[in-house]
Order: sequence, then structure tokens, then C-alpha cells
Amino acid sequence: MIPVRIGHGFDVHALVTGRDCIIGGVNIPHSHGLDGHSDADVLLHAICDALLGAVGLGDIGKHFPPTDMRFKGIDSRELLRHVVQLLQDKSYLVGNIDATVICEAPRLSKHTAQMCKHIASDCQVTLEQVNVKATTTEKLGFTGRSEGIAAEAVCTVYSK
Repeated sequence: MIPVRIGHGFDVHALVTGRDCIIGGVNIPHSHGLDGHSDADVLLHAICDALLGAVGLGDIGKHFPPTDMRFKGIDSRELLRHVVQLLQDKSYLVGNIDATVICEAPRLSKHTAQMCKHIASDCQVTLEQVNVKATTTEKLGFTGRSEGIAAEAVCTVYSK
């Protein structure tokens, strides 16, 4: 067993009207929400992919396919907790998570502390092990045109 492993995750969802904008488990007040099969929490999906990748378990689509109606509208915090259990089943624990949300709007700075609290709780780690940042693309690309939101995450996991 490799004592420390690293994973990287990326996700993107389109912004649409008529949906909530849930990022990091926080419902962010905004005119648009994220489109997807689940609640479309772009940040938690990127974190799930990073954790799954760190232990060689594929990606979020493999474990929670959009064709499976059990996951229709599901709270992505449930998905994250399931991923953490999969890691524990393989005798790994979360070391740390560093993530970035990429969007022009909504502004996320006043919400990142609550996002970190949710992520730390769901991953069974301390707040010091989780970092969430937000940035823009200076109005460039699909995120700059407010067509969607992207997120990236890097994590470490370690053997029990």
C-alpha cells in the first residue's frame, strides 16, 4: 500500500434559470443555478473526483452515473460522504483538500468558510485540512461569460 497518494479533480456545470446554485453544499443566492442530474454541486463533484482518483477508483460518473435515477436531484454531500467511505474501505483517510471555484458570478468569498465546514464534516477532517478559493477568468471563456461554473480540486490521502 502506498502511504500517501495525490488526486486531482475537475468539474463544470452550465448555469441555467430555474435551478438553485449549490456550491460546496451551500445554496448561494443567484439568478441562475447549476444544471445537472444531481444538485450539480460543481465543487463537491471536483472533490469527489480528486478523492476517487487518489485511490484509483475511477471518477464520479462511474460511481454515480447520470443514467441512474437514484441520483436524480441528490444532495452532492451524500455523494461525498459515500466517496469518503469508499476510501476508508480501502484503508485510506483524507489528508487535505485544496479547491478552486472558477466563475464571474456569484461572488463566493462570503460563502467559502461555510463550504469548508461542510467539506470538513463530510470528509471527517478538521477545518485546517480544507481550503476553498474562488477566482474569475477576467471575463474570458465560458466562465467569464457566466455560461457555467468550473471547479478544480487537489487532495492527498494517506493509509490508515
